[in-house]
Amino acid sequence: MASYDDNNIFAKILRGDIPCHKCDEDDFTLSFHDIAPQAPVHVLVIPKGRYVDYTDFASNASAAEIAGFAKAIQRVAEKTGISETGYRIISNIGVNGHQEVPHLHMHVIGGAPTGPMLSKQG
Repeated sequence: MASYDDNNIFAKILRGDIPCHKCDEDDFTLSFHDIAPQAPVHVLVIPKGRYVDYTDFASNASAAEIAGFAKAIQRVAEKTGISETGYRIISNIGVNGHQEVPHLHMHVIGGAPTGPMLSKQG
């Protein structure tokens, strides 16, 4: 597992060095609209703690942080109006998972059909 990089873009957003279009925030999480949305609703939910990915988070976060993260995802779905029609939650982990930012984040995607889970491999 990679070590946490305090200069990753999400750490900079948490510090206020880079602005974001906020959707939700509480003591444990910050949620904001993706700058390159892949669907009508595309919000990123990030913990305020220094966690590289979901494995790091599940292994090291407190019970309150884990509960807060799960509740933040649900609040985002409610606030954006996708809780009734359905949505997808995606977390990319590591190289094979195409993780681009070394800070745990969940993509909450909806507002239209999201398509198949994966492209079929030939």
